[in-house]
Amino acid sequence: MKFLRKIFDNAHEAINKNEKTKKFFPLIDSFDTLMFTPNHTTKNGAHIRDAIDLKRTMMFVILALVPCLLFGMYNVGHWHYEALGETATFMQKFGIGALGVLPLIIVSYGVGLGVEFIIAIRNGHAVQEGFLVSGMLIPLIMPVDVPLWMVAVATVFAVVIGKEVFGGTGMNIINIALTARAFLFFAHPTSMTGDKTWVAGIKDMKTDGVLADGFSGATSLGDLAGAKAKYAEAVIATTKGKSDEIVQALYDKGDIAASKAMSMMDSFWGIEIGSVGETSAFAALLGAAFLIWVGIASWKVMISFFLGGLSIAGLFYATGGDLAAGGNPFYAVDPITQLMYGGFFFGMVFMITDPVTAAQTSTGKFFYGFIGGALGILIRMGNPAYPEGIMLGILIANVCAPTIDHMVIQANVKRRMKRLKTA
Repeated sequence: MKFLRKIFDNAHEAINKNEKTKKFFPLIDSFDTLMFTPNHTTKNGAHIRDAIDLKRTMMFVILALVPCLLFGMYNVGHWHYEALGETATFMQKFGIGALGVLPLIIVSYGVGLGVEFIIAIRNGHAVQEGFLVSGMLIPLIMPVDVPLWMVAVATVFAVVIGKEVFGGTGMNIINIALTARAFLFFAHPTSMTGDKTWVAGIKDMKTDGVLADGFSGATSLGDLAGAKAKYAEAVIATTKGKSDEIVQALYDKGDIAASKAMSMMDSFWGIEIGSVGETSAFAALLGAAFLIWVGIASWKVMISFFLGGLSIAGLFYATGGDLAAGGNPFYAVDPITQLMYGGFFFGMVFMITDPVTAAQTSTGKFFYGFIGGALGILIRMGNPAYPEGIMLGILIANVCAPTIDHMVIQANVKRRMKRLKTA
């Protein structure tokens, strides 16, 4: 370590000798503070007296993401071989998955940090550390087959528009990673939804005709949304005078798709199709336990987010979901299973808990988390055309966070003023 320390010290000395090279100080400083704890402290004003700096905090979050990352690599490989109808060993699946996921990570970090370096050098300040986590989150919430150039464009948009225009790390009002995903979802929806994006290489499999029989490539949520669409197709077939046998066959096909989606344990462990790192509730909960243990994430936000989603899921479940009667198939899924689908648990642990965009007051954290979870499930279940509503639910909660804090503070002020008047 002394050898590395000497290298950085020499680099600092060399770069500060020349006025032309001084502007590149943020580049050297970023790597220095990544490897070593900074030797400078705040001199004026209030500051936190703690042995951990922001880079170390970000590293803890990345460590919490490792279970989701590793399982995501395995899951990508698993569904690749399932699509081919072939058997494979654990290492074969993991290897194929790693080949699909690593380029997403490289592009995310390469482009994101590149933009941060450029802005830091231009503005003459140290590189901010917030993207260390965002750079890992972005590939984990993407379909594995999303084009790399789209990941690059979305990352630039998220860093510049989602963060830098607000003043950089700690000033953004919405989650950076979800900003990237939302940008791609609305700018390139065909590359973020459907049954041709979630499995590595599925587009080529369909073109070459090597896709396994009966394999659609749709997610569990996509299957549920498709169940209602298939029943609507059956109704149209009836109006055109087709036989009852055809109508029944179409309905049966939709019903099978919905039944296939309702596997709670597969969703809990993560053996289902979806974004790279979002499918495993178990891996996300491992990350949650670690983040709560080290005191980084708020358990109040996590619990309230879960209760918010559970409340809405339970409310809709109570109304029933008779597909044959034209009902919404999402209503037929029991509340706990409903929360296992998609990225609910991943959002609960790593997205809604972002300390920059979350509510800051203790009471506000409960309202903030509840709103995010409730809105996410409400959007998912209320609009089958957009089955994964967790992203929008969290982004809306992000925007509401300052208002929630303001209302909580004002309520506290009024309560204390009332005490003064009665004293």
